[in-house]
Amino acid sequence: MRTMGSLDGQVCLVAGASRGVGKGCALELGAAGATVYVTGRTAGDHRHPLPGTVAATAAEVSAAGGIGISVGCDHRDDRAVEDVFHQIAEEHGRIDVVVNSAFIIPDELTSGRPFWDVPLSNWDDMVGVGTRSAYVTSALAARPMVAAGRGLIVNISSSGAIEYAWSVAYGVGKCALDRLTADTAHELAPHGVSVVSLWPGFVRTERIDMAVKAGLVPAGLDVSRAESPRFTGRAAAALASASDTERARWSGRAVASRDLADHFAFTDVDGRLPDGPLHDRKA
Repeated sequence: MRTMGSLDGQVCLVAGASRGVGKGCALELGAAGATVYVTGRTAGDHRHPLPGTVAATAAEVSAAGGIGISVGCDHRDDRAVEDVFHQIAEEHGRIDVVVNSAFIIPDELTSGRPFWDVPLSNWDDMVGVGTRSAYVTSALAARPMVAAGRGLIVNISSSGAIEYAWSVAYGVGKCALDRLTADTAHELAPHGVSVVSLWPGFVRTERIDMAVKAGLVPAGLDVSRAESPRFTGRAAAALASASDTERARWSGRAVASRDLADHFAFTDVDGRLPDGPLHDRKA
């Protein structure tokens, strides 16, 4: 029997939830009792080098206490994203929370090679998917949210928005994502809809786990101090569970998950409080 949670009856969509922070957000929203639609390209058997599918995430959401629904969706395809929203409308008639975490990480991201020495497609991968897809999903989510007079959109960003991190295209994409948060929040404020960018810290994702096993962790990264993907998920769930007035306090802002942990009094899954974004550690 499911127990009541703070998000019981709420309908959420997490875009890009096969693995990483997106999966962490889906699990924490589910743990709070929400129905969570999880989308991504890896819908079933796949050849992706990293583990994780939307079906597996949906099953874990249900095991955590929510209702997980997997939908295969390539977020480069606007029509496919529209179909997801049509499905949600037909099955539930509402959408309360959207988390934009769809992102493509090119192989060259951590290579250290300069922007003129990597494929031009890196731009399309990180800006064309990570930023553009967030715009598309936000626009489609805003319509039912505005009609309902409330809602929350969370964009998974990075402190790379304000300082160099990994690559030129990565930083430009995250900076644009935070601008998207600020400007969509401005237009949605009169309609009771909040938009927040979340900055995770150094996250121990499936990609990092694979690098650890292969002995390929970049110098200077202390994996032992990394936060779990569910830490930022707890930040998203805290915002989703907050009152409309409390959400509005954060709307339009880029905020570190670590700062929300202090405010809402949550910790990571192991009980620790992570260091926060790399930007904060350099201050």
